[in-house]
Amino acid sequence: MYCVRMMRREDVAQVAEIDREAFPTIWPPVNYQRELSNRLARYIIVCDEGKTVEVAAKAGPGGGFSRLAARLRGLFDHDRFFGDEVKTREYAVGFAGFWIMAGEAHITNIAVRKSCLRQGVGELLLMVVINLATELKARVLTLEVRASNTVARNLYRKYGFTEVGRRRGYYTDNREDGIVMSTGELTSVPFQARLRQLKQLHSQGWGATGYRVAL
Repeated sequence: MYCVRMMRREDVAQVAEIDREAFPTIWPPVNYQRELSNRLARYIIVCDEGKTVEVAAKAGPGGGFSRLAARLRGLFDHDRFFGDEVKTREYAVGFAGFWIMAGEAHITNIAVRKSCLRQGVGELLLMVVINLATELKARVLTLEVRASNTVARNLYRKYGFTEVGRRRGYYTDNREDGIVMSTGELTSVPFQARLRQLKQLHSQGWGATGYRVAL
């Protein structure tokens, strides 16, 4: 079962890992720590509730005992002497981000682990982004997508995006064009009716139970 929540600082390492896997050559690495302090940006993650990941505790400010413990871990069996130095985190399977300005929300990225593709995660992220943008009073959603990415383009069309422009040579790795897509009014009756229908179909297909996230 998947859960969706706002991204936290402790998620940054996993998010960066997913970013590198999904976008290996497109852009320089995003500074997600900085993005979390950006008042215009919102980031969400999807976690697999049945999995956790182990991470090593970081040394505290100024070093002290934590720094000494880190050095001693190389001399002794970690599990026996330093079991409490390893923490578990929720296992992130995907994330999405957008910027909101002047009533428009612009999706900057939607990414899913390769091992979790075709499991409804990307669609779940898109639905939650739509909900969150609507709650934040955005009128429309926009994005760019590779001209060759027909799977993504079809998904966006399914959710009411239409192609409104083309950015020539937008992607720096191969100079591929970027297709600009935009929704109509997010709060319109037809848009919301279609969204409710798609949520129901997604829930039936993938067992998702919620498409909202706490602000």
